[in-house]
Amino acid sequence: MFVLGITGGIGCGKSTVAAICRDAGLPVIDADELSRQVTAAGGAALTELRELFGPSVLDEQGALNRQRMARLVFSDRNKLDQLSAVIHRHVLDTMRAEVEKLREKKQRAVVLDVPIPVKHGFLDLCDQVWVVWSSDEVRIARLNRRGMGEEEARRRMAMQMSRDEYIALADHVIENDSSLDALRASVEALLIQELKERGVRIRIAGEQDA
Repeated sequence: MFVLGITGGIGCGKSTVAAICRDAGLPVIDADELSRQVTAAGGAALTELRELFGPSVLDEQGALNRQRMARLVFSDRNKLDQLSAVIHRHVLDTMRAEVEKLREKKQRAVVLDVPIPVKHGFLDLCDQVWVVWSSDEVRIARLNRRGMGEEEARRRMAMQMSRDEYIALADHVIENDSSLDALRASVEALLIQELKERGVRIRIAGEQDA
């Protein structure tokens, strides 16, 4: 089974690229969705998070209160690293299990949508990694449209890996500073190039299955 990893910084459009892959008929495992699962009420990560950060980071239902958590960690790199380590471990354990389920079902390919490309549990699972990237100005504009102010956007961007660090991991870099149509065309071309030769059938709008 061909495992394709999609990653990129906040506001770069990695989840849009993953959605295009889903439209092409590929199963997508979304790390952000798994993160929500392991931090929901009864989730696998909650006991450790409560021990590390105290009960105030949980809401009335016992789930992680993401707003409180964000205020606590995004100005403190050490706390952010602690939070990331706990959640990533549980997310990646779940992701590995999902990949194995698909492998057992003889699925030909799967896409992993992951914001932080850790070595163990992501890079070591992937046959290829595609990095999605955009200019700072475009990223900030997108984050503004989501309701995030420029100062907060720049702070979150600064806490992540740099462009060079992401690109050093990439088999392909997808530049996403233009339109959705341009992005879709770039992604679909890569899907044909990389998956067709591996015998993976994909759906491209207006064409027969590749």
